[in-house]
Amino acid sequence: MWETIVDHLYVYIGAYMFLALALILFTGLPVAFALGGVSVIFGLIAVSLDFLDLAVFFQVIQRIWGGDGASGAIQNPILVAIPCFVFMGTMLEKSRVAEDLLHILQVMLRRVPGGLALSVTVMGTIMAATTGLIGASVVMMTLLALPTMLKRGYHPALATGTLAASATLGILIPPSIMLVLMANLLAVSVGNLFIGALIPGLLLSALYFVYIMVVASVKPSLAPPLPDDAIHLKPTNMNNLWLFIGLSVLFIVLAWIASNSHVADFVNWGLMAFLAIFFAAMVIGRREGESLLGGILKGFMPPIFLIVLVLGSIFAGWATPTEAAGVGGFGAMVLAMFNGTLSMDTLRSVVHRTSLTTAMIFMIFAGATAFSTIFRNVYGEDLIIEFIEWLELGPWPLLFLLMGAVFLLGFFFDFLEITLIILPVFAPVIRTLAPEFAPHLGLEPPTNQAQLQYVQSEVIYWFAILIAVNLQTSFLTPPFGFALFYMKGVAPSSVRMQEIYKGIIPFVLLQLVGLGFVLEFPELALWLPRMFFSGGG
Repeated sequence: MWETIVDHLYVYIGAYMFLALALILFTGLPVAFALGGVSVIFGLIAVSLDFLDLAVFFQVIQRIWGGDGASGAIQNPILVAIPCFVFMGTMLEKSRVAEDLLHILQVMLRRVPGGLALSVTVMGTIMAATTGLIGASVVMMTLLALPTMLKRGYHPALATGTLAASATLGILIPPSIMLVLMANLLAVSVGNLFIGALIPGLLLSALYFVYIMVVASVKPSLAPPLPDDAIHLKPTNMNNLWLFIGLSVLFIVLAWIASNSHVADFVNWGLMAFLAIFFAAMVIGRREGESLLGGILKGFMPPIFLIVLVLGSIFAGWATPTEAAGVGGFGAMVLAMFNGTLSMDTLRSVVHRTSLTTAMIFMIFAGATAFSTIFRNVYGEDLIIEFIEWLELGPWPLLFLLMGAVFLLGFFFDFLEITLIILPVFAPVIRTLAPEFAPHLGLEPPTNQAQLQYVQSEVIYWFAILIAVNLQTSFLTPPFGFALFYMKGVAPSSVRMQEIYKGIIPFVLLQLVGLGFVLEFPELALWLPRMFFSGGG
């Protein structure tokens, strides 16, 4: 009898481990403790039954730190990007960059149907390219825009839905903390994931933009246009305009001359020219004040400055994602200094919040690493593969099943929990089935090991972007859509939770449409990495 039970556990302990985790997560226990606790308990059970060597627990520590197993040296510097991106996002919240950006966007789009909502969408897209910190983005954008939208007569459902969807784009549009974690879990290039997620992220933003324009055109009462006297601008001083144009041309010419005279390569001088133009814009923008030119220089230039610093440095090969994250943190401090919001109290507050957020992320990461290590060593992956074979599902039904599971999990769990549980378990399965997806990705079926590795790399990048697009819904779907609770916490008391739930429905559907586009047209995720990195391997 005992031998039968032991044999049964040897085969199915991975399944019981996964089931126990699912049940414990629904109890409300912090996910980091749930992942770590289940790993320790089932790991010790496996050791006591001689299914597992106790040395596996030491492998967990090595995997968390990225050790090579011999010297113990840390081989995982990419995770350093996470606290830097968190610091950048938190500092931006204090720098009033979003406030200036929203103002100038309202000016530029005031004649367009739904102009205020479109301004929020564009602001969310631009801010997403400067920070991947969703909680801060939702709170900041809600405080800035929601009272104004309600005052201008916007329907609460449309206003809250637009804000929630736009503010959560930062989890997909790079730089994104989620993409950094995905790259680490999948052992792929975070730079390739960043550039691969750019077009799908902009696609979602475009879908929101089109939807808002259609709704505002068909039912103007839901999104009334801004009255002519809503925004007051003083005339632009043409001397300042010509001064800015002259300085910009001068810096560009100097960069061109320097690059052709072999003083330095064009990339480095181009970066120096851009930085010089930025500082000129800040000085002239402050001098110009509340005019269209001043608004553009003070509203557009700061986020563009950060986007070029972070994403431009990665895509152009100037810096690794980890280095770019540090540069982005410094750039956010520069913007806060220009806006007069940088002080010791601000810096202390930002560092404190960064520490708390980073500790939370790394605790979950450590628990997830323990879970995936123990799960793999008790042959949980083999059990999943055997179960899939028993179901006799082809590659496409399996992929649709996984996408459906991620979508449903988004109703109950945060993106971190889903990412850290799903990817380590199912990525090996997708790698195994990669040759089946090769024709859909425009690739020839592999005939040797080198071609197989290339196809697996392409399929994994595509799969990661699909998961990332799908996880957009996890912030919006009730009952545990975290963006909705962030919003409700700072929204005016007149905004009911039912209106927020109603407002996100069309945007969740648009996110699923975006997912369908990336499923049908893999080039949306793979074209840019192939162009920049010759295949994204």
